[in-house]
Amino acid sequence: MSTTLPARLSSADARHLLGRTGFMPSPAEVSAWVGLAPADAVDRLLTGARRSTPRHAAPAFTREPIRTPYGRLPDEDARRAARQQARADIVSLAAWWLQEMRESPAPLAERMTLFWHNHFATSMQKVQQAQGMFVQHQLLRQHALGSFRELLHGVARDPAMLVYLDGAANRVEAPNENFAREVMELFTLGEGHYVEQDIREAARAFSGWTVNREEWTAQFRPRLHDNGEKTLLGRRGRFDAGAALDVMLDQAAAPAFIVGKLWREFVSPTPDAAAVEPIAQRFRSSGWRIDAAVRELLLSDAFWAPANRAVLVKSPVELAIGALRQFEIQLDSALPLVAVTSRQGQMLFDPPNVKGWPGYTAWITSTSLLDRKRFTERLFRALEAGDEGAMMNANASPMVRELMQEARARERRALRQARMEAPAGQSFGMRFDAESWLKPLGASPDREPDGAAREKLVEAVLSAPPVQPVPAGTVGLSYLRALSLDPVYQLK
Repeated sequence: MSTTLPARLSSADARHLLGRTGFMPSPAEVSAWVGLAPADAVDRLLTGARRSTPRHAAPAFTREPIRTPYGRLPDEDARRAARQQARADIVSLAAWWLQEMRESPAPLAERMTLFWHNHFATSMQKVQQAQGMFVQHQLLRQHALGSFRELLHGVARDPAMLVYLDGAANRVEAPNENFAREVMELFTLGEGHYVEQDIREAARAFSGWTVNREEWTAQFRPRLHDNGEKTLLGRRGRFDAGAALDVMLDQAAAPAFIVGKLWREFVSPTPDAAAVEPIAQRFRSSGWRIDAAVRELLLSDAFWAPANRAVLVKSPVELAIGALRQFEIQLDSALPLVAVTSRQGQMLFDPPNVKGWPGYTAWITSTSLLDRKRFTERLFRALEAGDEGAMMNANASPMVRELMQEARARERRALRQARMEAPAGQSFGMRFDAESWLKPLGASPDREPDGAAREKLVEAVLSAPPVQPVPAGTVGLSYLRALSLDPVYQLK
C-alpha cells in the first residue's frame, strides 16, 4: 500500500515533480498540473518528452562538411585556426542546447539528454570535432527515453566515443582496453561485477572498429578484429562488439546499475536497494525501455516521500536554466549562460573525464557557492538595470571571454539582420515582466508582500522553507533576489 503517493497533485507536489524532471517551473507552469493524478501527470510528462523535437535549428556548422582533422592540415597556422574555430563552434553548440533547455515545452527530454551526456561522457578536448559532438548529441537525444539497449549499441559505434576511449585504435594485434573497462565499470555493470580477465576478453570483442574522419563515420574492418573464442562474464563464444554488449546486459547487475543512476538523478543521493530491485526487473522485462524505468521511479513512494524533497543539488545548468524558466525570464541569446555554467564547472560537451560530472555535493564548495549566489544576484540586478551583459563575470577566464566575444559578435550580426525583419520596437535582450509574475501570488513590484503573499513567494521559489529571513521592507525584484540568495535555492 502506497503511503506517500498523493491522490491528486497539490501545488507543492506539482512543483516537486516538475522541478525534478525538468528545471525549475514557473508558478503558471505549476498551476497547470495541480489536481492531476500522479500517474496521469507522469504519463503526460513522458508523452511530451517522447514527442519533443528541438525548437531551433542547430548552429550552421553542424550542416557543413566535416572539418579536416588537425593532423592533416598543412602547417601550424592552419591547425591553430582550426582549433580556434572548433572552440567557437562548441560554444555555439552549447548555447543552442541551453536555449533549447530554456524554451522546451518538454524539459524532461532535455534533462534526459543531459543525463546520458553525463553517463556516456565524452569531451571535445579529446574528440576535437565539434560536428562529431553534435552527431553524438543527436544519438543521445534520439534514445533518451527509448531503448537503453539500442542506445548502448549506438554509443559503442559512435565515432566520438570510439575516439574518446580509443576504440578506434583497438586492433587484434594491439588491443586497447579503455572502452572495454569503462563500458563495464561506468556504462552497464559498476565496479565489482567483472574481473580484469573480462576486460581483456571484452577488448578483443570490440576490436576492429575504426573512424573515417573525413566522413565522421564508424567503420568495421574484419581484418583488424579478433575473431577467436572469448570467455566473457562466464559465457564463451566468438563474441563481436554487439554480442559482448548483450552479454553485459544479461548480467543481473546491469538493470540495477542503470536504475540506481536514474534514482540518484531523480529521487535521492542514495538508492534504496530494496526499492531499486523491482524497478530494475521491470526495466529489463520492458525490453530495456528507459521511459518505463523513469515512470516506475516517478510513481514510487520514495520519489514523493517528504524526506526526499529538497535533498538534491542543482547542477550549474539546472541552476541557470531553472532561474530563467522559474521567473519566466526571456533571453534571446543563451551565450552568456555558456560562460555562467562553464565558470561553475559544467561546460557542456566538455565534462572533466569519462566519469562525467560527479554532481550532488561536488557542485558545492565555498568558492562555487559564492559564484552560484552571485549568478542570481547579477541576474536580478541585470533585470533591474536592463543589462544582460551584467551576467558576464569579469573574472571569467581569458579564453572563455575571448570565445564569448567572438560568438557574440557573430550573433549581433545575426540579430541586426533579424531586427531589420522584425516588427518595430521588438526587443532582443533579457526581459522579465515583474508585475505579471508577482500579481497571481498577491505580490507587487513596489509593495512589501504580506504574510499570505510571502508564503506563496517562498513556495514558488524554494523547494523547502528558507533558512535566512528576508529583511523587512524588501519589495519586488529585491524580494525575489533575496530568496534566490538563500542556501535552499541551491536545492531541488
